[in-house]
Amino acid sequence: MQCPKCSGELKMAERSGIEIDYCVSCRGIWLDSGELDKIIERSAASTPSRQERDYDRDHDRESWWERIMDVFD
Repeated sequence: MQCPKCSGELKMAERSGIEIDYCVSCRGIWLDSGELDKIIERSAASTPSRQERDYDRDHDRESWWERIMDVFD
C-alpha cells in the first residue's frame, strides 16, 4: 500500500489487536475505520477518573501529614 500523503511505502503493525499503518518515509500514521474509536475506548478504560485522582491525591496528602504528626507523638 502507498501512503496517502507522500506515496511512500506503508507498513502495518498490530498493537493490542489494533492494526496501525505507518509510512516509512514521512512517518505518518494511518488508522482504518473504527480503530481510533478502539484506542479511545481502551484509553478511557485504563485512565482513572478525575474523582479517583483527586481522592488519591487527597489521601496521599493526609498520609503524608499523619506521618509528620507521628513524629511529635
